[in-house]
Amino acid sequence: MVPSVAATACIGVALAQGALAASFAVSGQSFKVTADQLDGTGFTQYGALDSGYNLDGSKTAHPVAVSAFKSASITNMCQSVVTPNIPIFGSVSLMLKAGGSGTPVQAENLYIDVQDLAADAVFHNIDIGVAAGSATKGPGMKGGSEAANPYGFAQQAESATLTDVKQTAWATTAGTFKLSGLKMSVSTGTHECY
Repeated sequence: MVPSVAATACIGVALAQGALAASFAVSGQSFKVTADQLDGTGFTQYGALDSGYNLDGSKTAHPVAVSAFKSASITNMCQSVVTPNIPIFGSVSLMLKAGGSGTPVQAENLYIDVQDLAADAVFHNIDIGVAAGSATKGPGMKGGSEAANPYGFAQQAESATLTDVKQTAWATTAGTFKLSGLKMSVSTGTHECY
Protein backbone atom coordinates (compact mmCIF):
# COMPACT_ATOMS: atom_id res chain seq x y z
CA MET A 1 0.00 0.00 0.00
CA VAL A 2 2.87 2.42 0.81
CA PRO A 3 4.36 2.35 -2.73
CA SER A 4 0.95 3.02 -4.30
CA VAL A 5 0.25 5.94 -1.95
CA ALA A 6 3.73 7.37 -2.75
CA ALA A 7 3.12 6.96 -6.49
CA THR A 8 -0.29 8.61 -6.16
CA ALA A 9 1.29 11.53 -4.27
CA CYS A 10 3.94 11.98 -7.01
CA ILE A 11 1.22 11.99 -9.68
CA GLY A 12 -0.75 14.50 -7.61
CA VAL A 13 2.26 16.84 -7.41
CA ALA A 14 2.79 16.58 -11.19
CA LEU A 15 -0.90 17.35 -11.77
CA ALA A 16 -0.76 20.32 -9.39
CA GLN A 17 2.18 21.74 -11.33
CA GLY A 18 0.35 21.20 -14.64
CA ALA A 19 2.99 18.73 -15.85
CA LEU A 20 0.57 15.89 -16.62
CA ALA A 21 -2.67 15.65 -18.53
CA ALA A 22 -5.29 14.16 -16.22
CA SER A 23 -7.67 11.28 -16.69
CA PHE A 24 -9.43 10.09 -13.55
CA ALA A 25 -11.84 7.17 -13.47
CA VAL A 26 -12.93 5.18 -10.46
CA SER A 27 -13.94 1.74 -11.75
CA GLY A 28 -16.79 0.13 -9.91
CA GLN A 29 -17.27 3.11 -7.62
CA SER A 30 -18.88 6.48 -7.93
CA PHE A 31 -17.28 9.43 -6.16
CA LYS A 32 -18.49 12.73 -4.75
CA VAL A 33 -17.37 16.21 -5.77
CA THR A 34 -18.23 19.59 -4.30
CA ALA A 35 -17.19 23.08 -5.41
CA ASP A 36 -18.08 26.60 -4.35
CA GLN A 37 -18.19 27.63 -8.02
CA LEU A 38 -17.45 26.29 -11.49
CA ASP A 39 -17.08 28.84 -14.31
CA GLY A 40 -16.94 27.10 -17.67
CA THR A 41 -16.82 28.09 -21.32
CA GLY A 42 -17.87 25.95 -24.28
CA PHE A 43 -20.46 23.79 -22.46
CA THR A 44 -22.21 20.69 -23.83
CA GLN A 45 -24.33 18.13 -21.96
CA TYR A 46 -25.63 14.83 -23.33
CA GLY A 47 -26.66 11.36 -22.14
CA ALA A 48 -24.33 8.37 -22.29
CA LEU A 49 -23.68 4.92 -20.90
CA ASP A 50 -20.32 4.35 -19.17
CA SER A 51 -18.99 0.81 -19.08
CA GLY A 52 -16.67 -0.38 -16.36
CA TYR A 53 -16.16 -3.03 -13.73
CA ASN A 54 -17.65 -3.60 -10.29
CA LEU A 55 -15.38 -4.15 -7.29
CA ASP A 56 -15.92 -7.92 -7.70
CA GLY A 57 -14.61 -7.78 -11.31
CA SER A 58 -17.97 -8.17 -13.06
CA LYS A 59 -18.68 -5.82 -15.95
CA THR A 60 -21.38 -3.20 -15.59
CA ALA A 61 -22.82 -0.09 -17.28
CA HIS A 62 -23.87 3.20 -15.71
CA PRO A 63 -26.24 5.75 -17.28
CA VAL A 64 -24.72 9.24 -16.97
CA ALA A 65 -25.17 12.80 -18.11
CA VAL A 66 -21.86 13.97 -19.56
CA SER A 67 -21.12 17.63 -18.80
CA ALA A 68 -18.31 18.82 -21.06
CA PHE A 69 -16.44 22.15 -20.97
CA LYS A 70 -13.74 23.52 -23.29
CA SER A 71 -12.29 25.24 -20.23
CA ALA A 72 -13.30 25.51 -16.58
CA SER A 73 -12.20 27.32 -13.45
CA ILE A 74 -13.25 25.59 -10.20
CA THR A 75 -13.13 27.23 -6.76
CA ASN A 76 -12.74 25.16 -3.57
CA MET A 77 -13.04 21.72 -5.13
CA CYS A 78 -13.33 18.61 -2.97
CA GLN A 79 -13.35 15.05 -4.39
CA SER A 80 -13.88 11.96 -2.24
CA VAL A 81 -14.19 8.22 -2.76
CA VAL A 82 -14.76 5.54 -0.13
CA THR A 83 -13.55 1.96 -0.70
CA PRO A 84 -15.44 -0.43 1.59
CA ASN A 85 -14.47 -3.81 3.04
CA ILE A 86 -10.67 -3.54 3.00
CA PRO A 87 -9.29 -6.37 5.16
CA ILE A 88 -8.14 -5.19 8.61
CA PHE A 89 -9.04 -1.53 7.92
CA GLY A 90 -12.71 -1.71 6.90
CA SER A 91 -13.65 1.36 4.85
CA VAL A 92 -10.86 3.60 3.55
CA SER A 93 -11.52 7.14 2.29
CA LEU A 94 -9.49 9.13 -0.21
CA MET A 95 -10.13 12.88 -0.17
CA LEU A 96 -8.59 15.42 -2.52
CA LYS A 97 -8.98 19.18 -2.07
CA ALA A 98 -7.71 21.95 -4.36
CA GLY A 99 -8.55 25.37 -5.72
CA GLY A 100 -8.79 27.30 -2.46
CA SER A 101 -6.80 30.32 -1.23
CA GLY A 102 -7.78 32.44 -4.23
CA THR A 103 -6.28 30.20 -6.95
CA PRO A 104 -8.95 28.05 -8.62
CA VAL A 105 -8.42 24.67 -10.26
CA GLN A 106 -8.01 25.07 -14.05
CA ALA A 107 -9.17 22.43 -16.55
CA GLU A 108 -9.17 22.17 -20.34
CA ASN A 109 -11.40 19.77 -22.30
CA LEU A 110 -13.12 18.66 -19.10
CA TYR A 111 -15.66 15.80 -19.16
CA ILE A 112 -17.65 14.87 -16.05
CA ASP A 113 -19.81 11.73 -16.18
CA VAL A 114 -22.51 12.73 -13.69
CA GLN A 115 -24.98 10.46 -11.93
CA ASP A 116 -26.48 13.15 -9.70
CA LEU A 117 -26.04 16.93 -9.55
CA ALA A 118 -27.33 19.72 -7.32
CA ALA A 119 -26.27 23.35 -7.97
CA ASP A 120 -27.46 26.84 -8.82
CA ALA A 121 -26.77 27.29 -12.55
CA VAL A 122 -26.67 30.17 -15.04
CA PHE A 123 -26.22 29.42 -18.77
CA HIS A 124 -25.35 32.04 -21.40
CA ASN A 125 -26.54 31.70 -25.01
CA ILE A 126 -28.02 28.23 -24.44
CA ASP A 127 -29.41 25.87 -27.10
CA ILE A 128 -31.65 23.07 -25.81
CA GLY A 129 -32.61 20.04 -27.88
CA VAL A 130 -29.68 19.85 -30.30
CA ALA A 131 -28.31 16.49 -31.48
CA ALA A 132 -25.32 15.49 -29.33
CA GLY A 133 -23.07 14.85 -32.33
CA SER A 134 -23.81 18.23 -33.90
CA ALA A 135 -23.20 20.36 -30.79
CA THR A 136 -20.48 22.90 -31.64
CA LYS A 137 -20.06 25.05 -28.51
CA GLY A 138 -18.39 22.39 -26.32
CA PRO A 139 -15.33 20.19 -26.85
CA GLY A 140 -17.22 17.45 -28.73
CA MET A 141 -18.28 13.97 -27.67
CA LYS A 142 -15.78 12.04 -25.55
CA GLY A 143 -15.80 8.50 -26.96
CA GLY A 144 -13.67 5.77 -25.34
CA SER A 145 -15.59 3.52 -22.93
CA GLU A 146 -18.58 5.84 -23.22
CA ALA A 147 -21.52 4.83 -25.42
CA ALA A 148 -23.54 7.85 -26.57
CA ASN A 149 -25.96 8.36 -29.42
CA PRO A 150 -24.72 11.23 -31.66
CA TYR A 151 -28.37 11.84 -32.63
CA GLY A 152 -29.56 11.86 -29.01
CA PHE A 153 -30.75 14.89 -27.03
CA ALA A 154 -28.16 17.45 -25.92
CA GLN A 155 -27.91 21.03 -24.80
CA GLN A 156 -25.07 23.51 -25.24
CA ALA A 157 -24.13 27.01 -24.09
CA GLU A 158 -21.34 29.50 -24.69
CA SER A 159 -20.68 29.57 -20.94
CA ALA A 160 -22.07 28.27 -17.67
CA THR A 161 -21.64 29.19 -14.01
CA LEU A 162 -22.57 26.63 -11.35
CA THR A 163 -22.48 27.56 -7.65
CA ASP A 164 -22.78 25.41 -4.52
CA VAL A 165 -22.07 22.28 -6.58
CA LYS A 166 -22.70 18.81 -5.11
CA GLN A 167 -22.41 15.91 -7.50
CA THR A 168 -21.91 12.17 -7.69
CA ALA A 169 -19.93 11.06 -10.73
CA TRP A 170 -18.50 7.89 -12.28
CA ALA A 171 -15.59 9.47 -14.15
CA THR A 172 -13.82 12.76 -14.73
CA THR A 173 -11.39 13.25 -17.59
CA ALA A 174 -9.53 16.32 -18.79
CA GLY A 175 -6.88 17.22 -21.34
CA THR A 176 -5.21 19.33 -18.65
CA PHE A 177 -6.20 19.50 -14.98
CA LYS A 178 -4.14 21.96 -12.90
CA LEU A 179 -4.80 21.44 -9.19
CA SER A 180 -3.55 24.49 -7.27
CA GLY A 181 -3.09 24.00 -3.53
CA LEU A 182 -3.54 20.23 -3.81
CA LYS A 183 -4.09 18.39 -0.53
CA MET A 184 -4.72 14.65 -0.59
CA SER A 185 -5.49 12.49 2.43
CA VAL A 186 -6.18 8.79 2.95
CA SER A 187 -7.93 7.75 6.16
CA THR A 188 -9.85 4.85 7.63
CA GLY A 189 -13.60 5.17 7.98
CA THR A 190 -16.12 6.98 5.81
CA HIS A 191 -15.16 10.62 5.11
CA GLU A 192 -16.83 12.34 2.16
CA CYS A 193 -17.11 15.85 0.75
CA TYR A 194 -20.86 15.85 1.50
